[in-house]
Amino acid sequence: MKDPLHSNMKVGIVHFMAFPETMGGNGPILESVRSIVEDEFFGAIEIGFIQDADVVKQVAALTETAAIQVGGCGQPVQLGNNLDVNSLDSTTRGAAIERLKRAIDQAGELGAGRFALLSGPYSGPENEGEAVKLLVDSLNQLSDYSEGQANIPLVLEVFDRSIDKKSLVGPTTLGVQISESVRADHPDFGLMLDLSHLPLQFETSEHALTTAAENLVHAHIGNCVLDDQESPLYGDKHPRFGIDGGENDVPEVVEFLRVLKNIGYIGPGKQNVVAFEVRPHGDESSEAVIANAKRTLMEAWARL
Repeated sequence: MKDPLHSNMKVGIVHFMAFPETMGGNGPILESVRSIVEDEFFGAIEIGFIQDADVVKQVAALTETAAIQVGGCGQPVQLGNNLDVNSLDSTTRGAAIERLKRAIDQAGELGAGRFALLSGPYSGPENEGEAVKLLVDSLNQLSDYSEGQANIPLVLEVFDRSIDKKSLVGPTTLGVQISESVRADHPDFGLMLDLSHLPLQFETSEHALTTAAENLVHAHIGNCVLDDQESPLYGDKHPRFGIDGGENDVPEVVEFLRVLKNIGYIGPGKQNVVAFEVRPHGDESSEAVIANAKRTLMEAWARL
């Protein structure tokens, strides 16, 4: 593309994935957030739950100073605590909802524009109908709370159903069905699709993005390993682009961007977020993996 990359999208990054030592809400959070917000390549940052209230205040001040868009992320809290928002057990589901409300409160303190979460586990076809109803109810409860507290719309991220996270949502078609149900009362609700997850969902960019087009409010790009089940990176591990055995590199990012452009998610004057979700593994440094991602996106954009 001849048009500048940043005039067609807002480039973001998932902080706790790029710096996995912070995923539990501790570690060098302030320093690593600073390294991102001081890089003008990024216009958005996605932040998980932070354990220290003082660090929350410092991060909020830092992101405000940098004028960077913030997204709140409930996924680490959910996955780290086995929270199930579509559990058939009412006590389990209620506890998950209450814990996510705390995460939403903190996202409000950080000035987040959206709050992302995922569905609970897929418990089999015999329970799917009831689990979907319960998930919609949970999303409506959390949307009511979030809109009442800090007016933060929720976004549901679509994951795999059979390889790694084994989430209820799950197929993009089901995500759209659930999103449309929630949007009846919460029109700013929507879906997040991730290039990293599409091979694990056995879906193409063309199918997933065009299916979700009217409900798509956020996009991630990254990589995964699918064919080698013996690999330590097998599944939803978000390795760097181009790694041996990986599914996604420049050509796949080109295709993802092409469909995003065709459905109107990115384009001249658009500032919808396309965020990296990449993670260093082994002896890799966060800085090198981030640089890899930036180069991959720039090369893909040049080829588009």
